[in-house]
Amino acid sequence: MDFSFTQEHEELRQTVRRFLEKESTEQIVRKLMETESGYDRKTWQRMASELSLVGLAVPEQFGGAGYGPVELAIVFEEMGRVLFCGPYLSTAVLATGALMHAAEAEPRAKLLGEIAAGTAIATLALAEASGRWDLESIAMRARRDGARWRLEGVKDYVLDWNLAGIVLVAARADDGLALFLVEGGAAGFERKPLPALDLTRKLARLSFANTPAERISGAGDCAPALERVIGQAIAMLAAEQAGGAQRCLEMSVEYAKTRLQFGRPIGSFQAIKHKCADLLVETEFARSAAYNAAFCAAGGDDAELAQAAHIAKSYCSEAYFHAAADNIQIHGGMGFTWEHPAHLYFKRARASSVMFGDPVAHRLKLAAALGA
Repeated sequence: MDFSFTQEHEELRQTVRRFLEKESTEQIVRKLMETESGYDRKTWQRMASELSLVGLAVPEQFGGAGYGPVELAIVFEEMGRVLFCGPYLSTAVLATGALMHAAEAEPRAKLLGEIAAGTAIATLALAEASGRWDLESIAMRARRDGARWRLEGVKDYVLDWNLAGIVLVAARADDGLALFLVEGGAAGFERKPLPALDLTRKLARLSFANTPAERISGAGDCAPALERVIGQAIAMLAAEQAGGAQRCLEMSVEYAKTRLQFGRPIGSFQAIKHKCADLLVETEFARSAAYNAAFCAAGGDDAELAQAAHIAKSYCSEAYFHAAADNIQIHGGMGFTWEHPAHLYFKRARASSVMFGDPVAHRLKLAAALGA
């Protein structure tokens, strides 16, 4: 597959990088991760209105930019470099994807328009008590109550729970898996924050007790559509991991060039040279795997996307974790301190490695898909 980026792609990358270097500095990240909201409203509005990033993958007919997974992957790679704090994965990928692929025409047009305009933040609730992200593990039931539906159960590890005005929930109806819209103040709907290793992402447990909901997917099973949404989300997370690994590599090399020991830069020592060389190789492979998944997502072949996503998530998770851990080792005692940003990347790497399934789970799924 051709991974060639166009001049437009490179201009998008440079535009996003310039924006994030100003709006997502280490100081800003540290400030936002300590707040309850975890994001800056003005920055989010600028991303929607000035750069069209929030609606990047929303079709133009609904007010979006009309781009696709490749462009999204570029944005996520840049966001991974700076540990961007904001509901971008939940809104621009999970919720947007679910609306585009599983929702009926009327709610799709209305909700996508609000997302693209930056007036609404959205999330998609999938995982449950098992902690698994595959659709087969979804046990939540939905029962019809006249013209509406009622939800009963619990969803775990829901991203950006505290900001989402649009809460989409996957639950089982009589005709298969369906997508439901729950209003924030609905009866029996409770949100409880979950403690997280990575403070730059907000997670929660959502509880539903006979909660009224609106079914926005059509008749029949929407599992195939949601499988594609998950595959695209995994591809985007892999791109973010590749961006984080690249930044850890850069930090390691910069420090190895300037830190002197015995009158020499520590980068001149063989042990540090080998460690940096290994990081470079892993980071380049991670980037290739992430790009492959993004281009497969753009290609439209669901089976190909699923396999590419498994490969990308498995490899990028481990590459990012190794890069973040070795970055701390190369920085020595300073790398372990709260004042140094190395630990922020380490925590993001560890948390991201288990989101949407850990590397082992994805390798097992890939083996099963290949009949191994």
